[in-house]
Amino acid sequence: MDMTRTFHPALGEAARAFLGREHLLLIDGHAAESDSGQRTEILDPATGEVIATAAEGSATDVDRAVDAARRAFAGLWSKTTPAARTRIMLRFAELIEAHADELAQLESINSGKPLPACRNVDVPGIAEMLRYMAGWATKIGGETPAVSLAGEWHAYTLREPVGVVAQIIPWNFPLNMAMWKIAPALAAGCTIVMKPSEQTPLTALRLGELALEAGVPPGVLNIVTGFGDPVGAALAAHPRVDKVAFTGSGETGRRILHAASGNLKRVSLELGGKSPVIVFPDANLEAAAAGVCSSIFFHAGQICAAGSRLYVHERAFDQVLDAIAKRANGMKLGHGLDAGTEMGPVISQRQLARVTGYISSGEIEGATLFAGGAADQERGFFVRPTVLTNVRPGMRVHDEEIFGPVLCAMKFSDDDDLDSIAAAANGTTYGLAASIWTSDLATAHRTARRLHAGIVNVNALSSPDAALPYGGYKQSGWGRERGFEAIELYTEVKAVAVNLNV
Repeated sequence: MDMTRTFHPALGEAARAFLGREHLLLIDGHAAESDSGQRTEILDPATGEVIATAAEGSATDVDRAVDAARRAFAGLWSKTTPAARTRIMLRFAELIEAHADELAQLESINSGKPLPACRNVDVPGIAEMLRYMAGWATKIGGETPAVSLAGEWHAYTLREPVGVVAQIIPWNFPLNMAMWKIAPALAAGCTIVMKPSEQTPLTALRLGELALEAGVPPGVLNIVTGFGDPVGAALAAHPRVDKVAFTGSGETGRRILHAASGNLKRVSLELGGKSPVIVFPDANLEAAAAGVCSSIFFHAGQICAAGSRLYVHERAFDQVLDAIAKRANGMKLGHGLDAGTEMGPVISQRQLARVTGYISSGEIEGATLFAGGAADQERGFFVRPTVLTNVRPGMRVHDEEIFGPVLCAMKFSDDDDLDSIAAAANGTTYGLAASIWTSDLATAHRTARRLHAGIVNVNALSSPDAALPYGGYKQSGWGRERGFEAIELYTEVKAVAVNLNV
């Protein structure tokens, strides 16, 4: 196949060379062909054209990768000191920065996200995640609790790595989701078998190569590309995997829980969201409108924490909605590598059909199309930034996660107290994130206490800091990524009590 015909002209030489390679599995420090020999086509979602192919892994490949991870966990990696792990991780971060342009371009062409976001946010973010978690490697310790046993005792706790971890990541943020899992696992001393999405495996594979160059020993980070069935299913059920960390849909999360029950492996889940944004009339309305647009239209709304349900006080509703619609209608859609692109495509034809289907269902159920709708691009998978008004609970667009650039706008009034506003915002099976816009700190704090969400931002659309835990209530998942809470996901606590009376 002449792969050069599918490359975007702005693609640099390093990214072009990587795309032109035959992408294999990474097992025990070596590139390996899949057992099946099958390959999966990787598309550029802005054009629908094939840009690469990747090995299609099997359950047998999973066995090989898990065996390599177990050997590494019991061998060299278990003898690597915390300080040595820190140095390796810091070197890994340096290599990421040295290859920043290549990684950003690969992320953009494979996921559709505009290049500036990949270059200025994602790549620096994963380097910072590595550095933050590297700092924890030398600080993971236990305690010496005061016990009340008869006689004299010396009691202490140890925090030890959980073992071999399976990490299954989605297609929307391939770089970020990979590093949010890799970094704390390395810091804790675990070994990894990662399955990236079959649609976006490229940057995960490149990270695996850079990890080896940084000094991560063979077998510590293995990458098996392929489909959820068989690769993800085999990882979730594998008897020699000690933990599985998953980011994706609730439906798949439930399947993972069922599969993991065989050996009762540890499970952490970062699932969906239907996040509310609440705008009070005393807010900076211009800033609020800009924040709402960034939250729901960034990366075509393919964000689990996207602010997809908007509640605005009736006195501010028209002003805020007009500002949002003006921004939405003026956004430039295009290829992520094109200069000036503000919003790229959704990931696939299937996702395009899903999102436009939700928009149609909203109109059928009585919502008003205030801005946007399906795009008329000749190629690629594009949806215009969309705003629906007259939305009410019970509509699919209100209740279900769309995972696209679709905002559902609703009003509240002076008759609604904070309890009723929060009740509306909490009226979902999800509880990942929420955003409050107000100039009154008392209102901000009081509202934040009432919201059932793992992340609450005030006068901000997000708070992407490595130190802040990320995760949700209810059906948005189990556990937290980022912060020390992520280290806890990858460690076990052992209590040791020594009877000094004998």
